[in-house]
Amino acid sequence: MSPKGQVYLFAALFILLGLGLTIYKSVMLHFPLLPDTARKVWDIEAQITFDASGDPLTLSLALPEQQQQFRVLDEVFASAGYGFVIDENHQRRAIWTRREASGPQTLYYRLTITDRSRELGAYHSTDLPETVIPPAWSAAEATAAAGLIRTASELSADAASFTQQLLQMLTGQSLSQDAQLLIDSSRSESLAQLTIKLLNAADIPARMVRGIYLQNRHYNQRAEEIIEVYDGKQWIFFDPRTATRGVPANFFMWQRGGQSLLDIIGGHNSQVRFSVLGNDISARTVALKEARTETVALVDFNIYSLPLDKQNIFKMLLLVPIGALVVVIFRVLVGLKTSGTFMPVLIALAFIQTTLVAGLLILVSLVAVGLWIRSYLSRLDLLMVARLAAVLITVVILMAGFSILSYKLGLDQVLTITFFPMIIIAWTIERMSIVWEEDGPREVLTQGTGSLVVAVIAYLLMTNSFIEHLTYNFPEILLIELGIILILGQYTGYRLTELKRFRFLIDK
Repeated sequence: MSPKGQVYLFAALFILLGLGLTIYKSVMLHFPLLPDTARKVWDIEAQITFDASGDPLTLSLALPEQQQQFRVLDEVFASAGYGFVIDENHQRRAIWTRREASGPQTLYYRLTITDRSRELGAYHSTDLPETVIPPAWSAAEATAAAGLIRTASELSADAASFTQQLLQMLTGQSLSQDAQLLIDSSRSESLAQLTIKLLNAADIPARMVRGIYLQNRHYNQRAEEIIEVYDGKQWIFFDPRTATRGVPANFFMWQRGGQSLLDIIGGHNSQVRFSVLGNDISARTVALKEARTETVALVDFNIYSLPLDKQNIFKMLLLVPIGALVVVIFRVLVGLKTSGTFMPVLIALAFIQTTLVAGLLILVSLVAVGLWIRSYLSRLDLLMVARLAAVLITVVILMAGFSILSYKLGLDQVLTITFFPMIIIAWTIERMSIVWEEDGPREVLTQGTGSLVVAVIAYLLMTNSFIEHLTYNFPEILLIELGIILILGQYTGYRLTELKRFRFLIDK
């Protein structure tokens, strides 16, 4: 393969790899492409209160598991004085134990979750049901249940419509005698529990789902109940209070299936109350927590794993390739002359620290005075190394003098003069002096103006909040920039500044 073909091959690979990694982080890891993007995060606290009887105590609380519409970012257990373990068998539960406890007791469980329903759409569950166990009824209850099941079967076509018909008969304004009998005889049970018993009596798999509604600053709420029904292919959710299908909006499922939310041995008067607080925080922060929870290698082996002070350094360094790309575009495509190849990038970095206007004034002043001093040193017939060292020392003296004078005059912006690279400025003064001697002041003005123009444009791009956000959160963009620069390196056509010179060729 020819060198030109190799360049285009590598450029295509770099660009595709950079785009692929960027899209992966945005779509799969949910890193935001726009700055200041926020995501809703919910802090949920479960408060468990009970009276201990003085005997050995064992308390078990069902814990929420990772689910499709919500992602658990963090969880904390407050259990001072208690033994604590998490039981992962069949259903995830927290177990607190204590040899002896008496009197009122309070335990806390806190977790932080984020909503992913907009990204994933409706909730679907396909796990298989357990064997249906028919409920035990009294003779009167069995007769009433059979009547309700027979009526619902006649008015329905499948398990889903059967459930809706059954719920409507149990929650309607005018209840039938069968429905009223079952409700009266099941006062110790909730509507959801009664419905599940009727569904199991009809040989339809159903189970309880307990959860809470995510409402900001909602305190001391009980767990709400909805029903899950298996239609032969998937689980379908129903709200027993409204007989509507689907998971209610902002409903966080705490427990799916299982017999109880809270079990206690050695205590009484137990209850669980939930408090919810919503916050809008940076989408990047949420994405990092999600990625670290799943141990994503692309995030673990990234600049995010570095200490914060090192991250701040890389945040600046990742902007340098943007300036380099600007220099390549203006020199290769536009044909603008600059003093040195990447001197404009260093000037742009200095402008970031000094602000644009103050930086321009400082730079022009330093170079102008330095050129005047350099012209005098050239008359002394010094060797180039000695002359360059003398210019460097002169630049340091000028920077110190400007800083002291600005401090005395109260001009704080000029104090940032120390951010300019002294060696580069000294070398620029030396190079411009040589150009002045060989090509005249016009060429010096051309290169100096070109350097400032490119530096200003690079500064504007490097300080753009969108570009700064992309380069820091998606460093894979470096591969895209490298691919574009490789392609530009093969350009041998006319530059924009040459069109005027060769305009007669265009006219023909």
